[in-house]
Amino acid sequence: MKQQIIRGFRATLVAEIVRTIAKGVLMVSLASLFLTPDEYGLLFLAISVFSASLLFSRLGIPRSTARYLAEFRETNPGQVPYIIRDSLTFLTAVMLTVSILIAVFHQQLATLFGESELAPLLALGVVYISCWTINSYVHTIFQGFNRIPWSARVTILTNVTTLVAVLVFLVAGFGVIGALTGYVLGYVLGAVYGLTLLYRLLGEFDAADEREPGLRRRLLEYSLPLTVSDGANVVYKQVDTLLIGVFLTPAAVGYYVLAKQISDFVIAPASSLGFTVSPSYGEYKANGELEKAADVYETTFKHSVLFYIPAAAGLIVVAEPLVQYVFGPAYLEAVLVIQIFAFFIVFQAIDKITNDALDYLGRAKHRAISKGVTGGFNFGLNLLLIPTIGIAGAAISTVVSYGIMIAVNIYLIRSELPISLPSLGQSVVAVSGIALCMAAVVAVALPLVSNLVSLLALVAVGVLVWATISVTSGMLDVQNVLS
Repeated sequence: MKQQIIRGFRATLVAEIVRTIAKGVLMVSLASLFLTPDEYGLLFLAISVFSASLLFSRLGIPRSTARYLAEFRETNPGQVPYIIRDSLTFLTAVMLTVSILIAVFHQQLATLFGESELAPLLALGVVYISCWTINSYVHTIFQGFNRIPWSARVTILTNVTTLVAVLVFLVAGFGVIGALTGYVLGYVLGAVYGLTLLYRLLGEFDAADEREPGLRRRLLEYSLPLTVSDGANVVYKQVDTLLIGVFLTPAAVGYYVLAKQISDFVIAPASSLGFTVSPSYGEYKANGELEKAADVYETTFKHSVLFYIPAAAGLIVVAEPLVQYVFGPAYLEAVLVIQIFAFFIVFQAIDKITNDALDYLGRAKHRAISKGVTGGFNFGLNLLLIPTIGIAGAAISTVVSYGIMIAVNIYLIRSELPISLPSLGQSVVAVSGIALCMAAVVAVALPLVSNLVSLLALVAVGVLVWATISVTSGMLDVQNVLS
């Protein structure tokens, strides 16, 4: 199991590195070379509308399918073809319905945001939402089959294609509509490739003579709490952007989205680790090996905070020169939001190793309740704070709500596994001390930064300080990591 997790983690980490580099190149290219803050905000306002629509175009079906695949491929593999067939039928029906509705009402949606230039972007929603939904489906399904490297392949192809296509359209002078078309092409190729791999994989399973009674019902029932969880994700990740689009300007959307993209850029390794480890919790629980599952969680938690608490502290210190020298002075209004989102990065890192684990431990319903309640709280805070203090209010709402949700989810996973909460707390305290020492060194040297090269040198110094203290304190075992 350890070797399987390591192989999956390496494959997913490579995919996340590719995805992160592609997103980083796009982020810098779009913001500093090709688009104005207004155009940048308009592009990602359209993408936020599509992302919110994704909740209804998949209704928790991919993760519900993955959960039952993880169970039946071991206990009754003859049901696997039925699970895939039923899930694809359900998914296609809801996906096409949502896509067509967006296409039909794209003009009205643009009017709602008060941006007529948004309409032609939303008109691409039929293809964008359909291909993104299929892309997300196959990526999650391969997790249920425990074919993590296959999910990685889909991720790599999608992001490399997106990067190339977007840049080609931008260089050709097609502007915002060309950039969005590039994203569409990336999802199209990723979806087609993923479906091809899935068809090949299904050839390994012979369908049973009959579908197990109640299988369809169970598949749909388990998707309901997952839909609630996805709805909360939409609130956390998209509704704030949409509300900024309603209350403020496209430029404000651009500043806010840039800050969020930087936090997503930093979170890639935690995404890889959480995605890879999660299926093992279900297998450990099925075999009655709860102690091993708890040990896996505690180890991943320790290493996640060891990286992300110092990363967040460093981001707070270097946020202003980072924006100044990478994106230009036009985006300096994003600095405060980036600093607030540094706390969100830590919470998100913990969420990445906890979120899917609860699904595979059978606690999707309770996780959905915690996400739904805190998501509603977040929505209310956004309505209160965005009109009063602007984009910083949206960031504060997200951080506060997410922190509450993480505390509840850790409690839930503690109710399933014999996890030592004092041990988790000790890791947080020890790493916070390391982060403060590193941040102090970086802050003292910050006045010496005068360009991007000197900023990168300062970041390297900060990483060296972090590594030195982590190794000497025993928090980081280099030999174990390399092995």
